[in-house]
Amino acid sequence: MLTDKIRVSGPESNDPEDILFSTLGVIFPDDITNQHGDSTSSVIYLSSTFGSLTLSLADPQGEDNRRLFSHFLWNAGLQLAEFIELGKDEVGREWSVKGERVLELGAGTGLAGMVAALSGARETVISDYPAEEVLGNIRANVERNLRAKNHSSLGQVEVQGHEWGVLTDEFSRENKGGFGRVLVADCLWMPWQHGNLLGSISHFLEEEGGRAWVVAGFHTGREKMRGFYGEERLKEVGLEVEGIWERNADGREREWVTDRGIEDVTERKRWLVCAVLRKRKG
Repeated sequence: MLTDKIRVSGPESNDPEDILFSTLGVIFPDDITNQHGDSTSSVIYLSSTFGSLTLSLADPQGEDNRRLFSHFLWNAGLQLAEFIELGKDEVGREWSVKGERVLELGAGTGLAGMVAALSGARETVISDYPAEEVLGNIRANVERNLRAKNHSSLGQVEVQGHEWGVLTDEFSRENKGGFGRVLVADCLWMPWQHGNLLGSISHFLEEEGGRAWVVAGFHTGREKMRGFYGEERLKEVGLEVEGIWERNADGREREWVTDRGIEDVTERKRWLVCAVLRKRKG
């Protein structure tokens, strides 16, 4: 199962709510945890290739920053990191970043970006909303898992603040069309931000051969997600879908559809939608 790739490390708690939450998998064996860790509990990603990566989580200040939900690691980030680490999935889809310039948008803990850096990316920029508590936590994760371990083949790694759709700053101007791979994990739950996120993906994505890998969970409902992939909306920013499918925590895949009727909440949490976007031809 996907969640076998991690474990949570933190102080023991005697709080009844914490004890109940930790035993939900026993009480409800069909349920799955899709968010992991908090500001007091690190998440350890168990990589068979790179060893353990210890991820601290941000402690956002203020209600607006907490609404970003960057203070959890979500299953979509786990799945994207696993794909990149493997380089190719079971059906032969390519997930290699070797030699590429890679940008992660809405990075949260920065897991996918760090795995990309370890997997041979020439340069990796890990970005999130420009709130210092979020960016500072990503820098701490990069320092702990990459720089402190002195990986000999590690390319350049940078942490950068970026607000989706704001493309007039120095970083955005200098890197227009500059990334061969753009990583997006669990960033589709805010429909009002879809246009801004797509604008950033299109702006930074390389014209020839560039691919954006977008993975997101259904935990807030299919309706909030499906508009992101509307053909007209993608066309407006010069993007198109190369491939899109659904995948559950056990690795089973099925066709992506925009409406499955009334979905059981517990079952829905097990599924992710995975997509590959590219620049529209012509």
